[in-house]
Amino acid sequence: MAFQIRKFFNKIINFFKEVRLEMKKVNWPTRKETIRYTLIVIAVLTIVALFLGTIDFIFTRFLDKFIL
Repeated sequence: MAFQIRKFFNKIINFFKEVRLEMKKVNWPTRKETIRYTLIVIAVLTIVALFLGTIDFIFTRFLDKFIL
């Protein structure tokens, strides 16, 4: 029983050692890159939202005028 517990904790320790090694390999973006990418995402989302809102408005007007 004690052997199984020790084996279990050794696996956990090895896992965190491997996580630490992998985190050192990660190429993290700079602050400037993060801000730029965030602004790009916000801009694209705004454009898509405006486009979809416009299409929704047009279809709603069309349905109100001709169908309903």
